[in-house]
Amino acid sequence: MDLRTTTSTVGGIPTVAVDGVVDLASIPIFRDALLRTIHSSSSELVVADLDGVAALDDAGLGVLLGAAAAARQAGGDLEIVCNNQRLRMRLERTRVDQAIAVRTSIA
Repeated sequence: MDLRTTTSTVGGIPTVAVDGVVDLASIPIFRDALLRTIHSSSSELVVADLDGVAALDDAGLGVLLGAAAAARQAGGDLEIVCNNQRLRMRLERTRVDQAIAVRTSIA
């Protein structure tokens, strides 16, 4: 399965919607989309919308943590939107949700 990213503005917040499998092969696409949005945005907040993600491996978790660090270094923050219960549990088990806020909607 291919990975697709779409960047848009939702409620004034730059959002990167991700669709597909985030794994070692698709990491460059995922990382580039997040970092490009973080560095080109004048907003303090960037959202990674993971509702379309079918699977997220450890490398993908690392990209999320790195992108959150980049956003904070630029004076902003990264938040995750995720309604997939299995993926939310993974974010909780790995404690990624302790480092990055996980929400059910953009607002």
